[in-house]
Amino acid sequence: MTAIAMVTGASGGLGQALARELRQAGWQLALVGRDRERLRAVFNAGELCIEADVSTPEGAGAALAQCQRELGVPTALAHCAGTTLLAPLHRTPAEQYRACLSANLDSAFFTLGAFVDALREVRQPGAAVLVSSVVARIGVANHEAIAAAKAGIEGLTRSAAATYATSRIRVNAVAPGILDTPAVARIIGNETGRTAAAKQYPLPGIGDPADLARLMAWLLSEQAGWITGQVWAMDGGFSSVRPLVR
Repeated sequence: MTAIAMVTGASGGLGQALARELRQAGWQLALVGRDRERLRAVFNAGELCIEADVSTPEGAGAALAQCQRELGVPTALAHCAGTTLLAPLHRTPAEQYRACLSANLDSAFFTLGAFVDALREVRQPGAAVLVSSVVARIGVANHEAIAAAKAGIEGLTRSAAATYATSRIRVNAVAPGILDTPAVARIIGNETGRTAAAKQYPLPGIGDPADLARLMAWLLSEQAGWITGQVWAMDGGFSSVRPLVR
């Protein structure tokens, strides 16, 4: 029987890269996004595309339920849904802050909860990988809202991993630096911005979403079967290395 993986935020740059990686590894995919037509424009007609807003418990539950009806219970979850917000605290209106937390932290909480419920109901093991950020691990100016949301994801990862280890449900996260995706096109969309962003990292450059997708796919695989509660940084050394000044 082919294993089933659910990917949220599937039409984004990371979601697309991960879907390709999982498909090549033989997974059957349930691809979740807020716009079904966009999903169908990106992916093969034969793949299950689910339109849902997973930032609400109702939306997350509906996505899992549709996956169960049409494919079966997913044993892997890759939660790629989210947005970014670059603004200092004093220039972040309350509604923008709440929208940032909803898109990132709430969506992770509710989707992981629905996934865990489905697995526990059928007493199946499984694995989930969530997406944090380098800005949750080291202070970066003008990232207060997104840093708070992503730090919450890291706390969620560790606590859920502890809670559900006895159910053989693994929960890990990845924390990338800047990735070459449409979500950050306004930052790296011109040569000046791209060069400035690349220089921030000890290993200079912009992250490739395909590299992060390979790490996420590995964390969902049986090869990572004794790994849970971990946050894996892929940030060119940004959060842990102070390069030599030349």
